[in-house]
Amino acid sequence: MEDPRVREALLYDRLAGGQVVCNTCERHCKVDWDGVGYCRTRKNSGGRLFTLMHGDLTSLSANPIEKKPFFHFWPGSRALTAGTWSCNLDCPWCQNEDISKHPENVGKGRYVSPEDFVRAVEHYGLQGTSISFNEPTLLLEYSLDVFALAKERGFYNTYITNGYMSADALKLLIGHGLDAMNIDVKGDGETVRRYCGADVEKVWRNARLAREDGVWVELTTLVIPGVNDDAELLRGIARRVRDELGEGTPWHVTRYYPAFRFTAPATPVSALERACEIGRDEGLLYVYAGNVPGHRYENTYCPHCGELLVERNVFDIMQYRITADNRCPTCGETVPIVGEFCGR
Repeated sequence: MEDPRVREALLYDRLAGGQVVCNTCERHCKVDWDGVGYCRTRKNSGGRLFTLMHGDLTSLSANPIEKKPFFHFWPGSRALTAGTWSCNLDCPWCQNEDISKHPENVGKGRYVSPEDFVRAVEHYGLQGTSISFNEPTLLLEYSLDVFALAKERGFYNTYITNGYMSADALKLLIGHGLDAMNIDVKGDGETVRRYCGADVEKVWRNARLAREDGVWVELTTLVIPGVNDDAELLRGIARRVRDELGEGTPWHVTRYYPAFRFTAPATPVSALERACEIGRDEGLLYVYAGNVPGHRYENTYCPHCGELLVERNVFDIMQYRITADNRCPTCGETVPIVGEFCGR
């Protein structure tokens, strides 16, 4: 019986001598006959490229959308969330290294068909799907199948991503029903090259393309002492969010904890507060501090009159005062919210 996890990849070019070039992400790995690419999830078999983990999941759980984090997309809703193995970047501080840094486990997860995935969304009364935990781009073909089925049944689809997919992969995702992305912007160009082995300009390009095609975009920066906590570096990210995506784009600056190969101390709360203030100084209307439960910067305030609009505690919405037509109840300022508030 054929392994349902093994499917021919959608995006690759054949070269002379049996080599192929994987075009799923911006690494564009040149893969030798019987070889695998950087992420070790795609194999050249007989001069054709195959994904080895269509539906090979490490986890499946119903999560609050605020956990992603999304604060302006279907607030209060829950999404069936899946992850798999490996990653296409090499961040030494990885917060999910138990799955993202173990490509040798590809094929050892739990197989869940796209049909069963979407049936579970329906069965448990959830509002959408989310591919997350490790880098979702590695589940491209599976994501497309899940998204198309979910859309037919009226569910939303989200990606929690490092943003390093190819432009062609992003277009496929959008075409199959991607509604929202939270993109991890890890730093400036030098930081991302040095620590992650990637070109941050590709990430910004994808953020712009997604926004232009109607996908809701929120950005996250894990603030790490000695890596990307410099005020000017953070100011540069904030300016790019404002200028390239718009002042209403939410930016989450989140607290790092030592993990994987990185031993720098946890980010001081004061550093996150400073990052939030930098974002606001640069004209961003919605800047949030993450991984600091109960902090005032978890909340949404009206950018015009300062009224508390959404009070949060970790992933729970304690108070939601935005009107049904997405306005501040005090001054009438429009607040960018996609979807309905699903009070829990």
